[in-house]
Amino acid sequence: ERTIHFTVDGEALTTKEEELTPTEIMQLAKIDPATHFLTEINGKEQISFEGKPNEEIEIHKGMVFISSSTGPTGVS
Repeated sequence: ERTIHFTVDGEALTTKEEELTPTEIMQLAKIDPATHFLTEINGKEQISFEGKPNEEIEIHKGMVFISSSTGPTGVS
């Protein structure tokens, strides 16, 4: 088994799983999947998993994800 290193919101995480869902990735990062969705950053490309919490993602070393809130944003 190999350990795969990746980041979510700049926080380094590891897994031994070769596939994870956005929900599983957010749970590893201690982010509430009920109020957030995940986006993969791959160079200039952004792959949103909004509305796809159970889609399997093949996890590779060095992957970068960011989370976004699904709730309303406050206006200052």
